[in-house]
Amino acid sequence: MILIKNVNLVDAKGIRGPADVLIGEGRILSLEGGEASLVVDGSGKLLAPGFLDLHAHLREPGEEVKEDLASGLLAAVRGGYTDVVSMPNTRPPVDTPEAVRALKAKALRLGLARLHPGAALTVGQEGERLTQAGGLKEAGAVLLTDDGRTNEDAFILAAGLLQAAPLGLPVAVHAEDASLRRNGVMNDGSLAHRLGLPGNPPEAEAARIARDLEVLRYALRRSKATPRLHVQHLSTRRGVELIREARRAGLPVTAEATPHHLTLTEEALKGFDPIFKVAPPLRAEEDREALLEGLLDGTLTAIATDHAPHTQAEKERDLLRAPFGIPSLEVAFPLLYTELHLKRGFPLPRLVALFTDGPREVLGLKPLHLEEGAEASLVLLDPKEAPVEPARFASKARYSPWAGWVLAGWPVLTLVEGRVVHRVE
Repeated sequence: MILIKNVNLVDAKGIRGPADVLIGEGRILSLEGGEASLVVDGSGKLLAPGFLDLHAHLREPGEEVKEDLASGLLAAVRGGYTDVVSMPNTRPPVDTPEAVRALKAKALRLGLARLHPGAALTVGQEGERLTQAGGLKEAGAVLLTDDGRTNEDAFILAAGLLQAAPLGLPVAVHAEDASLRRNGVMNDGSLAHRLGLPGNPPEAEAARIARDLEVLRYALRRSKATPRLHVQHLSTRRGVELIREARRAGLPVTAEATPHHLTLTEEALKGFDPIFKVAPPLRAEEDREALLEGLLDGTLTAIATDHAPHTQAEKERDLLRAPFGIPSLEVAFPLLYTELHLKRGFPLPRLVALFTDGPREVLGLKPLHLEEGAEASLVLLDPKEAPVEPARFASKARYSPWAGWVLAGWPVLTLVEGRVVHRVE
């Protein structure tokens, strides 16, 4: 039994407390205390449902030098995540039931965050032949995506949506038109022109979202089941507008935003530092503001990390040759708790919902709220401030664009079904 005493509760329903939360048999047994073998003082802290990350690159199999399940899932629980969806753009890609089962089995042995593998939409993520969605779902895959590559063939995407629909699997897309994006390394605009760097235009994202929404309409007309489209790492004002219009029209589409697009802009590239190089790129301030508005009004349903670790040597290449990607599993919530909630007044229950209920909805899972009988997959958050120290990351990617930033809201206890998987003494 675990007892978290005198703690305030926060979930999508609101903030309440203080309460004495008794945990046993993987569940919340009481909010009014009881006998326990482990007693944790929750005074001044917040207890929330465990976070779910829809979009993490854990690099296994094939690129374990960058990250593996052990380091990635440890980073996750240190960041308050009890559940992680891994992306399939590994080497080889996760495109068979055997590959999905192997990942699930290893993650279970590790006993950290629960792993929910994303599987490739097409064989080898080559965009030509669909994978076998039924077998992938049976093995444990929770969504289909060719993330890391864009789906250039509209008919293949439509066929994938039609195949996934009766299985209840969402199809997630990296929405960039490759012919417009070309070799861009930062947002296309006046700053890129002044720096002499190739730009990735916001229209590349908007054009692909517009096309994919039409593909979704086509699939809806052709299917008895409901196909579901999920747009990954939205980055532009126009992209937000297109998703808003589609959702208001009743289309079954969801979208996510990342911590880096919510806290950084293209201005970070002025120093030519590849630590800020990410795909899609950091955009203009107006794009960042549009993302925030979309989170508030329900256009965007989830915050996902797009945790993308690389080796230090790779990220120290010049800006043109360095790989795209930022690691963020361990800092995502403190970053947004500080930058959005504390500094800008973003409602805390809404922020927590974007880490919990929103991602769960994308996967077709029930909400997870703090009440008697609920699953005890939980995170205890400390409002005390501390700096971001990449050298202490559990992730193998020990660098960060937020290094030195002083943040609050750090996870100090993470429970998965009542088991302690992370604790700061």
